[in-house]
Amino acid sequence: MPELPEVETIVRDLRPALVGRRVVGVETDWPKYFLFPKTAAAFKRRVIGRTITAIDRRGKRIVIHLDADRLLVIHQKISGRLLVGNWKRAAAARPGGGRRIVWRPMSANGGRYVHLVFDLDDGRQLALSDLRKFATVLCGEAAVILNRPEIRTLGPEPLSAQLTFARFTQLFARRRGGIKALLMNPTFIAGIGNIYSDEILYVAGLHPLSRVERFEERQLKALYRSIRSVLRLAIRLRGTGVDAPPLPAAQAMGYDRVRLVYHRTTCPRGHPLTRIKVGGRSAHFCATEQELM
Repeated sequence: MPELPEVETIVRDLRPALVGRRVVGVETDWPKYFLFPKTAAAFKRRVIGRTITAIDRRGKRIVIHLDADRLLVIHQKISGRLLVGNWKRAAAARPGGGRRIVWRPMSANGGRYVHLVFDLDDGRQLALSDLRKFATVLCGEAAVILNRPEIRTLGPEPLSAQLTFARFTQLFARRRGGIKALLMNPTFIAGIGNIYSDEILYVAGLHPLSRVERFEERQLKALYRSIRSVLRLAIRLRGTGVDAPPLPAAQAMGYDRVRLVYHRTTCPRGHPLTRIKVGGRSAHFCATEQELM
């Protein structure tokens, strides 16, 4: 699943292409995307005719601001990617018989698994390419969308200026359990997943099973600095493509070249890495350099 750096990269790519554009049409062959409102017809009424005024990110979600104080929120999930270009609607045979609608890319950089298309007033399209079709889409008045539980319960943004070290320390009050699982909990802090939790913990020198109730100021400071340095570097390098489907060349990712431990066999200092399961997810770490608290 794209994590904070990958989603931030997509947001920054989309801004110059989309801000100021008006949505003139919406098509999909997978209405299950619509989490709110739940029908394609109701969703179209809220989106069509609206102008895109800004594009932001909240955790792993892309937040598209529309006029009339509306928000369009897209969670790409495991295989989803938002792309701008042109796709041609066509019919294709179903494996069991009959026909289905497909969108064929009109350039080499187009996504191959498009299931949701927003037509724009300049003739281009914003498309959701999503092989596994797990993505979700919300649209409505800003106050309503921001009060939905999946948005309201998100933890603070790790790179926000409001997340000072003092505020970061307060997050750990009355918290218990392993740090790896906590970092991946979006209600604790937003946007960090499996890849960057491994990278952050290596830089901080903390074992993924370290108990947070044992942390002192030294460990908290190391973790705070590591979160900010790792995520900022990953954004600057456009994230990583590990565990994700290939992206167009225009969205090439560079953090793969500097990954420290995730899907590596040795750490930067040459020590062998260990891989364990934490909460059903893999954790890669250096037993020599990462302290178990």
